[in-house]
Amino acid sequence: MAVIDNIHERILATPAADAGRLLDRLGAPGDPLWPSPTWIPMRFDRPLAVGADGGHGPVRYHVTAYEPGRRIEYTFHPRIGLTGTHTAEILDHGPGSCVLRHRLVATPTGRMRLLWPALIRVCHDTVVEHLLDNAEHAVTGTVAQPVRYGRRARLAVAAESVRLRTVPVPENALALHAALPHPDLADAYAARVPPGTTPDPQAWADAIFRDPPAAVTALLRLRNAVVAPFGIERGDRSAFDTLTRTDREVLLGTDAGHLDFRASVLVEPDDDGTTITLSTHATARSASGRAYLALVRLLHPVVVRAMLRRAARNAVAPQTSRNVSATF
Repeated sequence: MAVIDNIHERILATPAADAGRLLDRLGAPGDPLWPSPTWIPMRFDRPLAVGADGGHGPVRYHVTAYEPGRRIEYTFHPRIGLTGTHTAEILDHGPGSCVLRHRLVATPTGRMRLLWPALIRVCHDTVVEHLLDNAEHAVTGTVAQPVRYGRRARLAVAAESVRLRTVPVPENALALHAALPHPDLADAYAARVPPGTTPDPQAWADAIFRDPPAAVTALLRLRNAVVAPFGIERGDRSAFDTLTRTDREVLLGTDAGHLDFRASVLVEPDDDGTTITLSTHATARSASGRAYLALVRLLHPVVVRAMLRRAARNAVAPQTSRNVSATF
């Protein structure tokens, strides 16, 4: 495959010195240019300088040239399948304006010769255009033609930007432990999303429990249809009402004749992203409750993971409206 020479640029209605200050924050915590939380953030092992090593997600590179306020050159690690550089720079464009340009010049090797035209180019074009949108918004307060995410880019965001795993119930889910300290059922699942999502646990609780996947809604309706003959109360939206909250944790749940149920949504942000942990405690109060929990153990993990995954993917989903390229 021939050498890739991929250029994106945007005229910005601001002096080069002002745009340069934005450029110098690229890859740092609070970076106003990188399109996070939609994409995993650019991060390095030290402040911006020649030799700083890092990248974004699986795309790894290091800084090989840096002119403060003007130009940053990154050289790809050969193991990713690209031999070459990508460069962000500020160019003068008459009085009171400048050009922010990104240029990638590299030779693909190995499987990258197939991945670049099939997927990586689309993701690269989308990331860079979104970055340019952020620069335009930072200096003007608006974006004339926001980038539009095509299907392949959206699928990549869903796959790369949300990580879900099973975890122990966090010790610092204090409200949950205080409410039901000796549960018959206890589990927890954590989603990790890039920086830029809300740190408000109530917003996350609403996203998880008030907007579940359609399949989960159908299962809850089926559950209500079959439990009544067994002396188990039908559930409604009040089962997920907020009982108490702190700056980091929201506790939801209800007490029923067959069991007591509590769910904790714990939100822990840091410079590199946010971890949202959804934990459940349930305590049976009767024989029917114990039988019910035996069945719930089979379906509960699937349901909870689906709800948490949907909320996390919605949180990082791009909110934009323009095509980047005809290849979409």
